[in-house]
Amino acid sequence: MRYRLASRICLAFLLIGLLVSPLVATHALAQAAAAPALFETKASQVYLIEASTGTVLLAKGERQAFAPASLAKLMTLEIVFDALTRGEIRLDTIYPVSEYAWRTGGAPSRTSTMFAAVKSQVPVGDLVKGVAVQTANDGCLILAEGMSGSEAKFVERMNARAKALGLKDTTFGNATGLPHPDNVSTLVDLVTLAQHLQATYPALYLTFSLPEFEWNKILQRNRNPLLGTGVDGLGTGYAEGSGFAIVASAERQGRRLFLGMNGLATDKERTDEARRVLDWGFNAFEMRELFKAGEVIGEASVYGGARATVPLVATTPVLVYVPVNNPDRLQAKVVYRWPLDPPVTEGAQIASLSVFSGERLLRSVPLHSASSVEVGTLRQRATDAFIEMLFFWL
Repeated sequence: MRYRLASRICLAFLLIGLLVSPLVATHALAQAAAAPALFETKASQVYLIEASTGTVLLAKGERQAFAPASLAKLMTLEIVFDALTRGEIRLDTIYPVSEYAWRTGGAPSRTSTMFAAVKSQVPVGDLVKGVAVQTANDGCLILAEGMSGSEAKFVERMNARAKALGLKDTTFGNATGLPHPDNVSTLVDLVTLAQHLQATYPALYLTFSLPEFEWNKILQRNRNPLLGTGVDGLGTGYAEGSGFAIVASAERQGRRLFLGMNGLATDKERTDEARRVLDWGFNAFEMRELFKAGEVIGEASVYGGARATVPLVATTPVLVYVPVNNPDRLQAKVVYRWPLDPPVTEGAQIASLSVFSGERLLRSVPLHSASSVEVGTLRQRATDAFIEMLFFWL
């Protein structure tokens, strides 16, 4: 199949004297304001988005792979949250503490632990708290063995689930994030996972914001240094060679941001930079409506149809989170598979609107046909065949 930008299609029709305008968004958006002001951060990698629109506010090295360390536990918890939601397990389901879980992730390991005693039994609800609040390695292993029989089988489940969620550049080698060559991810994938956790499991997501957790008579405080500043989750990590990382979400005045950062030199630097980036994201931007729901954004050419074009609309308002003060402007492109063959059904998704700041994609919105187009007459089909031939000749 051939793919062409709507602007190219528009040019072809103008050259043969037919006035067709599939891309009306460009001029409309030129008055809207746009590209984020330059913002510097000490992080070698950063990815900041606004939740409701998906607008990318800041991105640097966001698709560069790194070892997620304890951030891998977000996928462990996703498996557990999904199982709880489907009724596979319950919060009061009890799992035993094996010697492997105790030695690898418990007190003898000298890693992050909830100090579950070997051969004891722990309810799933407490294990979830141990992992979400304390990033407990023993909690992860107890859950993995309890749910799948072994950590290896659980990891298979993690990788299958990552693929199903569209995490294209992520693999897992264990349930804890402890050093393993197969533990690889990107900030885009981890932020996508964080969004999924918050949107899909809102009640269970609140576990991330618990300030403390007590188990085995040991009180442990939440390891997320940003709690209490509007941040209500998710986790931190550290891997030798790539530095300190964090994936966080914060909500202020009804707006939610998701942040992923990696490559900070110290724990303090991670905390300071994350707080500074989130403050900037909330204070330097405002919500802007570019198009109303149902407003015609452009038109797509229909090959051999009873009408030459079909109007394109978005089913929801097209919102973008834009800088409050910036001289740069947004640009947008309507993209669809050309040529469209009739019949075209009203309401069918046939195109997308991509909104850019410079060369950086801010968000992409599906566009639907605002009306139906039936198959045209023999003369209309012959005319369109001539137009297509001329287009490719040009």
